[in-house]
Amino acid sequence: MTLRGRLTAAFLAVVLGPVLLGSFFVGMTVATVSQDRTVERLDHAVTTTRTAIGALCRQLQAVADAVAVLGAGEQRTAAEQMITRGLATEVRIGGRQNPGERDCAKPAQQPGNISAVVASAVQGDVVVFAVERIDPALIRRLAGTSGAEVEISTTARAGDQVRHLSAEPGQPLPLTVRVYSDQPGALYAFLAVAVLAVAGLAIFAARWLARSTTRPLEELAWAAGKVAGGDLEVRVPVGRVDEIGRLAGTFNRMTRELRSYVQALTASRDQLRGHLAILGDTLSSTHDLHRILQVILQTARAATGARGGVVLLLDPADGMLAARCAEGLSGQWDVPEKDLPSLRIALGQGILGTVAAGAEPRRGVRPAVLGDEPACQTYVAVPICAPATVDDPLWPGDPAAEGGKPATLGVLALYDRLGADEFDDADLLTLRTFAGQAGVAVHNVRVHEEAQRLSLTDPLTGLWNYRYLRESLRREVERANRFARMLTVLVLDLDHFKDVNDTYGHAAGDSVLGEFARRVREGLREVDVAFRQGGEEFVVLLPETDAYGGIIVAERLGAAIREMPVRVESRSGEARMQLTVPISVSIGIAVYPEHGGSAQQVLDAADDALYAAKHAGRDTYRLAERQQVPNVNVTQSSVSARVPEGQSENLGSVTGAPGGPQPPRQARGR
Repeated sequence: MTLRGRLTAAFLAVVLGPVLLGSFFVGMTVATVSQDRTVERLDHAVTTTRTAIGALCRQLQAVADAVAVLGAGEQRTAAEQMITRGLATEVRIGGRQNPGERDCAKPAQQPGNISAVVASAVQGDVVVFAVERIDPALIRRLAGTSGAEVEISTTARAGDQVRHLSAEPGQPLPLTVRVYSDQPGALYAFLAVAVLAVAGLAIFAARWLARSTTRPLEELAWAAGKVAGGDLEVRVPVGRVDEIGRLAGTFNRMTRELRSYVQALTASRDQLRGHLAILGDTLSSTHDLHRILQVILQTARAATGARGGVVLLLDPADGMLAARCAEGLSGQWDVPEKDLPSLRIALGQGILGTVAAGAEPRRGVRPAVLGDEPACQTYVAVPICAPATVDDPLWPGDPAAEGGKPATLGVLALYDRLGADEFDDADLLTLRTFAGQAGVAVHNVRVHEEAQRLSLTDPLTGLWNYRYLRESLRREVERANRFARMLTVLVLDLDHFKDVNDTYGHAAGDSVLGEFARRVREGLREVDVAFRQGGEEFVVLLPETDAYGGIIVAERLGAAIREMPVRVESRSGEARMQLTVPISVSIGIAVYPEHGGSAQQVLDAADDALYAAKHAGRDTYRLAERQQVPNVNVTQSSVSARVPEGQSENLGSVTGAPGGPQPPRQARGR
């Protein structure tokens, strides 16, 4: 969510929250008040109804009493007058109470409809009944008097709007009184309209407030983007005096200062380009040791203002310092680059030899005896050390690497500082920095050379390793396919090699492998390539060689291995004995493209042929079975055409591998 959206949401939450909460409480208060008023009205209606029924019963009782006290001749006339005056619906003299009539004094609960309310008076043997019939008009009068809805009901009900009056003396009718609550619909509608109006105003105010707050920030962000794009002339309008206005003013001041800094940097651009060119030369010659040392020497001279300088590296062959790069020197040191390695200084001899032997920098004025070192007035010399220790295999026997200290690789020296009497401590510190870079460069180059050599060769036999085999086989197959030539692959495996290790020890096994590799190299042409695939398994590539040529090579190698046992040294306790170990080799032969259409297929075919040779009794060779390989220019007929007369029968005897199961790969050499 953007800043404008967050500000809008926050304002709406602050404004609309209290409004909605207040509306909720107002609604709840109105509902509660309405309910209380309904209960009060219901109580009033019950009281009024009860009073009206009581008054009716007292009126009927008065009528009955008034008629009863009169004489027999006057009772009838008085009863008619009472009825005429509306004090009773009916006045009966004598008789008994009819069903459905409820006595005001004794409202017995009887089933059936209630038709009238009656009051009685006794005078002697005469009973006078004053009756008021229950009709809709009476119910309407009761409802009008109480202000509620009244009905006769024998079912007891109670609630917020309903109350039941049971029959009792003075109130003989079971009545249900109902009032209707006042629903404040208009008030609720007004509240809803008010909330919507306030929400609309709040949204409008929130959008205006958020826009007025974020517009200066947007202008500031736009200006920052222009500055990031390189336009330092952009300015932010300062239209207010609040925090955002101060921020805009600060931004404008920053751009002005930044422009001055850029102008200062632009003034030194040419010098920077020169250093970048030197750096580019260094990076482009990462593994060119001479170029790296030359760049380091030139940069060190430029940084210190030295007239000349020299870089010497320690030669592990004789333990002496040999010059590798020199500039601005005279006398015997002013020689072509190719002759610099002939200038050598022994460790501990002179200034340079002492710096290399002690691994401590030195500076000063011209010494009394210079010896074979460059002539100078002042000098500064620092050792070139690599991040290598006494255990580093690249520098065995380095006399300067003792106690785990970094090995000394050489010395960097500068002579005759221009424009000053002698070199100071700052120059010494600068030169030590360059010497450290030189040491890392020399060490990295030599580590790279050693790693590159070890990555492609087998350290025990000196043959190419499996990694180089894959690349060479792919390259030779592509060449053979391009020029429609053949390529023969031999896979060789020493027989019972595990027995040699178990009987004579692994040191003897290593000697056997080394001697085996030497004999293989001697039995090949210069264009043939031998590899150690792993363990006691080897591979030989014979470019432009057909199957018959591969058989000849296999026979020659097998004879060379078989006919001369290998002399090994075996150790029994403290005694050492010289023993001869007879060895033999099994060979599988495959030809591209007859036995495979790709490098992997040819190698697998030769491997399968080696299985067959092992299965046939070892100390022999087998030619892989021919496969149907599409889109090739060389066929088996060309192989047969190259076999001299009288040899085709022998060739045919080795082209098929014997049937049946073949030994697993781990069984080879046993």
